[in-house]
Amino acid sequence: MKYIVLGLGNFGKSLAIRLTELGHEVIGVDNRMAKVEQLKEKITHTVCLDSTDIDAVSALPLKDAHGVIVAIGEDEGASLLTTALLKQLQVKRIIGRVVSDLQKKVMEAMDIDEYIMPEEESAARLAMRLDNTDIVDSFKISERYSIIETKVPTRYVGMTLKEANLTNKFKVIVLTTIKSTETLEGGKMKVSTEATGIAQSDTVLAGDDILVLFGELKDINRLIQKGE
Repeated sequence: MKYIVLGLGNFGKSLAIRLTELGHEVIGVDNRMAKVEQLKEKITHTVCLDSTDIDAVSALPLKDAHGVIVAIGEDEGASLLTTALLKQLQVKRIIGRVVSDLQKKVMEAMDIDEYIMPEEESAARLAMRLDNTDIVDSFKISERYSIIETKVPTRYVGMTLKEANLTNKFKVIVLTTIKSTETLEGGKMKVSTEATGIAQSDTVLAGDDILVLFGELKDINRLIQKGE
């Protein structure tokens, strides 16, 4: 897929690099040449232009993009003006970064129903990890459902997923397991992680595995507490 990321600050830069690593074509745009130069070897294309200039933005391949992400965070005025220009240019899918409640209300008034609040989401994920030390990471799908990475509860170590029977017992689905490996590089131990693919009934749970679970948080917490 092709994505255009407008604004290459910390958030926009990380997003553009990650999308590129996932195999997508990414055009990163910023009005600061230093930011553009920094990323020209790391993402598909980089462009230096002012995203509040309609003539400059019109030159981008907006109609070919599967999504245009307004990642500007430090200048709410520029972010809203850029979003308004994209609406004027009839971009089909606009994803806006929101840094305040007021900006969110203005986005909604412009019929932008797809937006992200990275600071708030990161805080929520950190709070969840601090609240339960067995939770490695989390991603909220909706008000009810989340995807949670958690350590394999002690009582299930050595069992297959069929034997553990987590779906029937706790109403959660195991999506995959993540294994860690240590390698020596340059005299230092480097830890890398890799998902093992779609979980199967004969998947054996190891003590240092990470479970990737889908379900309601209350059910996942129940599994963690009862599996100690």
